[in-house]
Order: sequence, then structure tokens, then C-alpha cells
Amino acid sequence: MNNLTKYTFKVTKKDRLAKTKQIPKVIWITGLSGSGKSTIGNELEDILFNKLNLNTYTLDGDNIRSGLNKDLGFTDIARQENIRRISETASLFLDAGIIVICTFISPFKEDRDQAKALIGKDNFIEVFIDTSIEECIKRDPKGLYKKAIAGEIPNFTGIDSAYEEPDAPDLTIKTKDKTPLECANEIISKIEGELNC
Repeated sequence: MNNLTKYTFKVTKKDRLAKTKQIPKVIWITGLSGSGKSTIGNELEDILFNKLNLNTYTLDGDNIRSGLNKDLGFTDIARQENIRRISETASLFLDAGIIVICTFISPFKEDRDQAKALIGKDNFIEVFIDTSIEECIKRDPKGLYKKAIAGEIPNFTGIDSAYEEPDAPDLTIKTKDKTPLECANEIISKIEGELNC
């Protein structure tokens, strides 16, 4: 590490912001598996990109674990490293002037706090998708809860691994009796003013 020197490029973050004419943010969407994170994030990006003409990118749990983090398991330590790498990646997108939507269970408060510290609290919007474990089990869109309850998937969040709800998220979305689009619009109504220069 002592032999590393950070290179200074001609194009700066300020230059990128002037070109994109938007305020980059990391919208960190956390909640249990099956809570609706990815579906809501998908609707959110569609609105931001197609209706508000903002530059966006979504980092999603399964997609990241299929590539960048495919070498990681689901122990507590592996989950922490998963979130650390995602935080670093989101920070790079932020530097490029992009609005980044991160849809991850990110079960541990300490890891989310570290992500916020790395990205910067003024750049980080924490959205808690508040869906009960009972509702998530009922939905079970991927059949994972059924397997976890049967003991086929160890260390499954909400079953035999903890999920620590955020103490003071920037926004809490209760999904009961709401469509994903309604949830996304609720997020938009709260954050839209923070995204335009």
C-alpha cells in the first residue's frame, strides 16, 4: 500500500456535475428479502431516468453477486465485505455524477453506517422498505424463505440471521396495500428537490 499514489485526472467531479446538471446521490434501499426493494428500485429508476431525464444506475443484490461479488458467501463477514465493495462502487458512480440506486438487504446497521460515512451523509439517502417478515414469507417471490425454513439455506436474513432495522432512515416506505409504483412515487415526492441543480 505504501507504493500507491493517487492519480489526479484533468476532468474533475465538479466538471462532471456541470455537464450532467444534476446532483448525484446514492439512494440506498434496504429491507428484507421479498420486501420489494428491487421492484420499487426498478420503478424509481424508470421515473428518474425516463420522466425526469436524470442520469441513473441501479446496483442490485443478485446482479452484483452474479459478477463483482460472486466470490462471496453469506456469512456475516462475507455480507460485510459485500456491502463494503458495493459502497466503494457506488462512490465511484457518485463521483461520475450519477444518481445511484442501491437495492440490498444490507442487514447490519454498522455496515450501512459505514457506507454512509464512505459516500458522505449529504450524498446518502437511506430508504427502509418496511415489510413484515410475515408478508415477505407470504410473498416469497424466489422461494427462498421456504428453503430457509426447511434448513436448505443457512444464514438467511430474517430466519436464522438478523436484520437490524434502521434507527433513523431518511424515508420509511410501508408497502402494505401499495403497488411498487406507488412506493416509488412516494420516494420521488420526498427526494426530487435534492436531485436537480
